[in-house]
Amino acid sequence: MIAEKTYLIPTTINEAIELAKANLGAFKYLAGGTDIMVNRFQGNEDTPCLIDITKINELKGVSKEGDYLRIGALEILEELKFKKEIVEEFPLLIEAALSVGAPLIRKTATIGGNVLCENRCLFYNQSEWWRESAGFCLKCEGDVCIATKGKKVCYSELVSDTAPALIAMDAVIELTDIEKTSRVKLESIYTGDGVTPRNLSETAILTAILLPLNREFKTDFYKLRERESLEFTSLTCAVAVDKNGKLKIALSGVDPKAVVVEGTVNDNKTGVIKKALKGARAIENDMYSRKYRREMISVYINRSFEKLKI
Repeated sequence: MIAEKTYLIPTTINEAIELAKANLGAFKYLAGGTDIMVNRFQGNEDTPCLIDITKINELKGVSKEGDYLRIGALEILEELKFKKEIVEEFPLLIEAALSVGAPLIRKTATIGGNVLCENRCLFYNQSEWWRESAGFCLKCEGDVCIATKGKKVCYSELVSDTAPALIAMDAVIELTDIEKTSRVKLESIYTGDGVTPRNLSETAILTAILLPLNREFKTDFYKLRERESLEFTSLTCAVAVDKNGKLKIALSGVDPKAVVVEGTVNDNKTGVIKKALKGARAIENDMYSRKYRREMISVYINRSFEKLKI
């Protein structure tokens, strides 16, 4: 029987998954709460059961594990800058983490939560009263996208800032689910469908993020937003080049999923930028116009090429 308005606090991953199994279709995992609690306040999230995973010590800590640096999913964004291993080899992640929200948010938000934050849209992330007045969209059980007037595709945008940084550095995530643990590339979990933006099992828990060691990344990072510390991203751009000349660019804020372009430092730069623009399906659902955000993709990538001397 599904619990009604229940708040559960497991202390192990297995216990959390068992509680999830008992509340299928009616629960959400809760970590920092900076995303889910705001959505609940706005009426965009109303599951009756919350499973608070913050007491699970298995989800915390930073350590070297073989060829990877393992970062627990519950590591707090603001505290990443104090982790020597991250400072020395992955400063891009710290820069991205410190660009998220305001200091108070960063002292609560987790890296796992930021990677899995809900997609956003100017017409969806409003009060329940506003949405009822304007008309419900595809993402809140309506039958039309308010921004495009289409009836098939939701273009709510991935707004994680840490995801592009992690993806640019070939991050892998560890997922624990019923009777199995698996590892996949971070970018593979994003579907490109704004209504269901991630292809994860309902009961799966993101347990850790793993970054490859000894790649000697040179990186650059930019974020576009109207007011620092107040706005979600309108465009986040992360660029990384490793010691072998592999180039990887990742964008958020301009598509329902991360836009990823891979190549080498010898590739035609104009062609690389064209690939990024082609992948970005930005629409008029942001405070900045679609045209401006697309122009800034080119600006940011070119700036990174100049800074990294590519």
